[in-house]
Amino acid sequence: MGDWFAASWDFTKQVTPLLLVGVLAAGFLLGRPGHEGYIPSSWVSSLVGGNGLFANFISSVVAAFMYFATLTEVPILQGLMGSGMGKGPALSLLLAGPALSLPSMLVLRQIMGTKKTAVFVSIVIMLSTVTGWLYGFFF
Repeated sequence: MGDWFAASWDFTKQVTPLLLVGVLAAGFLLGRPGHEGYIPSSWVSSLVGGNGLFANFISSVVAAFMYFATLTEVPILQGLMGSGMGKGPALSLLLAGPALSLPSMLVLRQIMGTKKTAVFVSIVIMLSTVTGWLYGFFF
């Protein structure tokens, strides 16, 4: 029990600063409801506003190449939605983000090879795009 507590405490000390920095950066860049951040809302809404296939595709591609710490996805998404991101692109981001990241793609490439990694990345992006578009269409 003591080893478990020590390991949990060490993990908490590692994650907490990263979480705080991520949340502060998201708030600083994206603003909060009613307050503009450094990234203008018009940019966000022009790229991922509404529920078009293009908006869902952009959201999936951006999420695929970004690295989101698990606990920072929600504040980042909240800031993006407050800046005009649609519900469909938000789901696309939440689906593609955990499945892919640039570091994971590099590791997968070493293990599976370039062609299989490209197919995997393409499938995740395509399915995230379609799922987000369908979600935005119906909800």
